[in-house]
Amino acid sequence: MEFTTGGRLEVRITAADTGKRVSVRRLSSSGTPGSLFTDTVGVLTSWDNGVLSITRKGGETVRVEESSLVAGKVVPAAPARRRGPAASFAELALVTARAWQPVESERLGEWTLRAASGFTRRANSALPLGDPGLPLADALVHVRDWYATRDLPAYVQTATGAEGTQESLCAELEQAGWEREVSAEVRIAALAPIADVAADVSRVRLERDVDEAWLSRYQRFGTPGEHVLKVLRSGPSVWFASVPGEGAAPAAIGRCVVDGRWAGFMAVEVDPAHRRRGLATAVMGALARRALDEGASAAWLQVESDNEGARTLYDGLGFATHHGYHHFRSH
Repeated sequence: MEFTTGGRLEVRITAADTGKRVSVRRLSSSGTPGSLFTDTVGVLTSWDNGVLSITRKGGETVRVEESSLVAGKVVPAAPARRRGPAASFAELALVTARAWQPVESERLGEWTLRAASGFTRRANSALPLGDPGLPLADALVHVRDWYATRDLPAYVQTATGAEGTQESLCAELEQAGWEREVSAEVRIAALAPIADVAADVSRVRLERDVDEAWLSRYQRFGTPGEHVLKVLRSGPSVWFASVPGEGAAPAAIGRCVVDGRWAGFMAVEVDPAHRRRGLATAVMGALARRALDEGASAAWLQVESDNEGARTLYDGLGFATHHGYHHFRSH
């Protein structure tokens, strides 16, 4: 990372560069021998009272004392991925939201408040795609009150790491005392290779609706009330996959929502006793083939950052990270 002009380190950023992607070098405080400098790349979200806040691609905020800066510059946006379909954050934000539709919603300017009796954060969080029509502090009060009347925690879903994402909003939420609870990745891939990689999908059953057997494997709730069923059934074209097991519960399940050119994969779960037998790949392959039949060409999914098993599976199927998303909770 080059910071020099004529061999000299230079700080070439100011507070006027807030909102831009920057790279800075500061004196290290680690105390590790040989670690004189520490480099940070991210969006400059504030520069106040001698402290810079820089939000990294993964959503973490790094605070840098201005007095420790030895170099800094504005840098271009991260280079585009070299594989997978072209997609903007705005497009994916709407597609992923349509796959987890709430039981009730309300508009707050260009934000959407969503609730589904607490089933999944995605259907029980504010989706801030634009201007809420109020000063942010007032909008957050409205969000808290809206969820409080439903006896639900207040969440705001944000994104980082791509053009047009919400690093500045993440920093403002942190400053307002909201805590980031969950971080995940939105990954995308070409759809056809997923359909091709699973050699045997004959055991996979595809249904238009969810049944009790499928729900018995999808253990993400207590009693599967009507709110759970409504969220799971939501989306333009929904398919449920299952592989019969030895008992009532399937050995593996999955869900796919086809939405124009996109096929979203979710709820892919395998009985621990049947893992490492290719069942997850078979489920995704069968769903991918059906999505291709409906005209889709691109795939997306969401995976939590600490789910190493799922990340390895999706790496093998050609998925690449498009952006990160996070849920901030009010306390």
